[in-house]
Amino acid sequence: MKRKELAYRRNDGLEVSLLWNPRDDALAVLVVDERLGVALELPVRGDDPLDAFYHPFAVASRRGTAVAA
Repeated sequence: MKRKELAYRRNDGLEVSLLWNPRDDALAVLVVDERLGVALELPVRGDDPLDAFYHPFAVASRRGTAVAA
């Protein structure tokens, strides 16, 4: 079963999607930087989904996830 996009925003070359997988009820935030050609996917787990959607780099930083510059 395909993931469903619950929210989407685009600004200054960044695309951010909040995705839901109905099969396992998992949420993830996908960030695509079109300028650099890189993507980052963050499982939302116990995080606030909208916080992760609006502030994905802050959530990645709190988790110690490396983000390409």
